[in-house]
Amino acid sequence: MGVEINKFSDIIGVVATQNIPEGRMVLLTTHSFSYDFGSKTDLAGAKLPATAAEAAKALYVSVFAQDNRSLPILQPMPSYLYNLRNGWGVGSNNVPITGSTVYLTHPGNMTGQTIPSGQGMCAYGGGTFTVPSGAFIYSSTLVTPGAYLIAANTADDGGVTNAGKLKFSASATHIVTQRYNSTTKELTFRTLVP
Repeated sequence: MGVEINKFSDIIGVVATQNIPEGRMVLLTTHSFSYDFGSKTDLAGAKLPATAAEAAKALYVSVFAQDNRSLPILQPMPSYLYNLRNGWGVGSNNVPITGSTVYLTHPGNMTGQTIPSGQGMCAYGGGTFTVPSGAFIYSSTLVTPGAYLIAANTADDGGVTNAGKLKFSASATHIVTQRYNSTTKELTFRTLVP
């Protein structure tokens, strides 16, 4: 299972400015993505923190946007010139499907999925969330209830692999551990709106 949203007080629709694993902490930024004559330009962008200063501002949990499309979901949706009305039945030009991922269930229901760059997503802030192992950097201090956390950044914490993962911080004040399930290896934390 992916990210579990236990309680929230703030949700923002944003555009991923880079590939962002679900459950990572992100901050708001600008972007240049446009779709269907500018329909994404009115949304803020979201990115993983690159510096310690950005990590302190990364207070939003990245989550797939709800999707009402029929299954299977193809991401990105393949398209072919001059195939506007004929769908998949125009011959061998439509198969095999390459360059797309086929989801048989909503990607937000699966653990370890990545929100592709340029796709709409949700940024949750001010709430209680449960994330699976892999969305935080484990330490015995981090899993102690009441421990303060901060997002890892690409400059100090091992590059893009760890960017946005929660880690223990002695000086952070906006994200706090609520509980750790040692059986399922899931971390429940609370974000405090500044």
